[in-house]
Amino acid sequence: MPGTNLTREEAQERARLLTVDAYEIDLDLSGAQEGGTYRSVTVVRFDSAEAGAESFIDLVAPAVHQVELNGRALDVAAVFRDSRITLPHLLAGANELKVVADCSYTNSGEGLHRFVDPVDEQAYLYTQFEVPDARRVFASFEQPDLKATFRFTVKAPSGWTVISNSPTPEPRDDVWSFEPTPRISSYITALIVGPYHSVHSSYEKDGRTVPLGIYCRPSLAEYLDADAIFDVTRLGFDWFEEKFDYAYPFAKYDQLFVPEFNAGAMENAGAVTIRDQYVFRSKVTDAAYETRAETILHELAHMWFGDLVTMEWWNDLWLNESFATYTSIACLAYAEGSQWPHSWTTFANSMKTWAYRQDQLPSTHPIMADIRDLDDVLVNFDGITYAKGASVLKQLVAYVGMDEFFQGVQAYFKAHAFGNTRLADLLGALEKTSGRDLKTWSKAWLETAGINVLRPEIETDGNGHVTSFTVLQEAPALPAGAKGEPTLRPHRIAIGFYDLDEAGKLVRTDRIELDVDGERTTVPFPAGTARPAVVLLNDEDLSYAKVRLDEESLRVVTAHLGDFTESLPRALCWASAWDMTRDGELATRDYLALVLSGIGKESDIGVVQSLHRQVKMALDLYAAPEWRDAGLTQWTEATLAHLRAAEPGSDHQLAWARAFAATARTPQQLDLLQSLLDGTEEVGGLAVDTELRWAFVQRLAANGLLDEDEIDAEYTRDRTAAGERHAAAARAARPSEEAKAEAWASVVESDKLPNSLQEAVIAGFVQTDQRELLAPYAERFFASVKDVWDSRSHEMAQQVAIGLYPALQVSQETLDATDAWLASAEPGAGLRRLVSESRSGVERALRARAADAAAATA
Repeated sequence: MPGTNLTREEAQERARLLTVDAYEIDLDLSGAQEGGTYRSVTVVRFDSAEAGAESFIDLVAPAVHQVELNGRALDVAAVFRDSRITLPHLLAGANELKVVADCSYTNSGEGLHRFVDPVDEQAYLYTQFEVPDARRVFASFEQPDLKATFRFTVKAPSGWTVISNSPTPEPRDDVWSFEPTPRISSYITALIVGPYHSVHSSYEKDGRTVPLGIYCRPSLAEYLDADAIFDVTRLGFDWFEEKFDYAYPFAKYDQLFVPEFNAGAMENAGAVTIRDQYVFRSKVTDAAYETRAETILHELAHMWFGDLVTMEWWNDLWLNESFATYTSIACLAYAEGSQWPHSWTTFANSMKTWAYRQDQLPSTHPIMADIRDLDDVLVNFDGITYAKGASVLKQLVAYVGMDEFFQGVQAYFKAHAFGNTRLADLLGALEKTSGRDLKTWSKAWLETAGINVLRPEIETDGNGHVTSFTVLQEAPALPAGAKGEPTLRPHRIAIGFYDLDEAGKLVRTDRIELDVDGERTTVPFPAGTARPAVVLLNDEDLSYAKVRLDEESLRVVTAHLGDFTESLPRALCWASAWDMTRDGELATRDYLALVLSGIGKESDIGVVQSLHRQVKMALDLYAAPEWRDAGLTQWTEATLAHLRAAEPGSDHQLAWARAFAATARTPQQLDLLQSLLDGTEEVGGLAVDTELRWAFVQRLAANGLLDEDEIDAEYTRDRTAAGERHAAAARAARPSEEAKAEAWASVVESDKLPNSLQEAVIAGFVQTDQRELLAPYAERFFASVKDVWDSRSHEMAQQVAIGLYPALQVSQETLDATDAWLASAEPGAGLRRLVSESRSGVERALRARAADAAAATA
């Protein structure tokens, strides 16, 4: 029985047999305010290549009332089973199918999600269909290569608005009848329904007008900075249309900030949905605005990469995600008028560290992954598909040239508009414009897994002059359980040479760009040249590789990391130090010392906030247990000192306030949080606004200093959807057996919580300084996780499988318990992957702790 799965072979056979023409979908959402189910009527016209053939269409629905194929009523009980409707005895050529069903609203962020805003008590709906969830709303051939046109007709409550892929029509008697879309895949169709607030503008170019809309709930309207969002959107339109040489392919472009969204955003054609946490209710740092801008541009890039031209099957998901990631960051870096020209610094210090982590897990896979079925792809939206893929594309651009790269992209769009493609289609276009044979490059970079390490080997004479310089490349063994073999790859890198100037700043004095291939590559360094203070491999971050510093460079960087005049080399050195810490090559206590010596000079707020997260993780997981308290004390005192010293009202002050709130531990520090919360003490320039209040509340609750009534009083101050989430997290954070049991039961023993509240409760439940209190839940996790996985939707089950794994119980016992469960529980591939990844984190933490303990006696 296939359940809700679909194999690659089934999809290929269905695509061989069928060509889909058009869908007409009629939804009665007039009862959405009350919830329950709604009537869904689908009429789909398609061609069959064979007379008498049998196929199937996908539908997830509690009830099917009618199935009519070519005017003939089929026995619903006989043909609807296992989320599929069998289609027997197809006609050669044209066929028409009608399906009438009752479909369900969801609270999981999948299908048609329904949310009730506690502010106005109105319901708000939106669809989320990637990967296979259009079938939760209408009968569909749920695979990306069976494109069709879609015409939606929706009956909605009076006074509501309905938005879809096509321009919004005027309703008649509360019925909204949309024009058909262009030929697109089912997973990028969309409906957003409710009493949403909207702001409208347009993009004008060459006599064309593209209507632009921004939507959010009325309760967020006062915080909606629409002009800033329109500015970023127009920046993307200008840059993408120039680089792609293909006009925006849809009739309008709406961006809808929707509640309880599982991802950052979704590229529905012409109707992009975005998590509404990006409508900032309180002061945030510039790094948050940069992240939002990258998300906006990522989804806009998808209008070409993914929507106009779509991968044939999910193994080429990277054609969508890697390209959208690369081009969004390139736009921020290079587009005239961008506020974030340093975006590659952010990429190096955040997204690439995600990729490096993912590539060292037992689930590592090639960028072009082997996707056997839908279960595989559901867990494959990861750091390799997004960040490693984008890194490799950045290297490809350096290898073939930016102009040649985009000329190939332009040819690709023109050749395959509104169609589906494979890897070979894009590579072929790039080969023609670059004149390079990319098959070998593709084999090494796109079709193999794992990561390389680059190290400099530098020899000098008695005068300190360089006599030889070699780049050593290593291909570490893949993690146990990973498929494939270690691979040495060709790298296009820059090598930067840095020296200290009279002011004590590290400035680049020279640069060499070359191809590294094989185990040893000789660097053409001029004879008789003095050795630079710092030699930085992969300067400018052109390639994807873990980079190590030689002994002399590490010594200088340890003393002067904050003295680089440019942000990108600083970020690369910070990232290298973090990677060494994760690998047990740098003790946690030494990483902390390095951060404390340089972070005060770090001007890039995004890097500062990344360092905050990394230090906290290192102390919580990688520090030797007997030293952890000392390390946490040292770090917390530093966060408070930096908070008091920061420029009043600055981004750095806010970031340090949050870092202090995350780790305050002594009675005096917690008293300060309480005083800041109740206003009896102030830090000049620091506005304790709504979101910062909740950060303080959650830390105080986790230390047993706020009871349920006091948390409820905070919720009364902020009776919003965000306040509800924060309050749920605070209740779950309380350090009592009763609070933990209540939180556990609400997530594991009940399935009533919506996705956002379940996520909040899990986040509150797992407190790093409550290890002993949480220890009994390790056994309970293994006893219950498979049942949760088998009985709930993917998104809801994944939250539990990842969030409640006993990652804080760093011990051999946890590894043994995990191994025993993996051997006996017979989990499916998706659940096995997630649990194995979490196990790998415990294993890594044990190695890092041993390295930290060894440093204490060295």
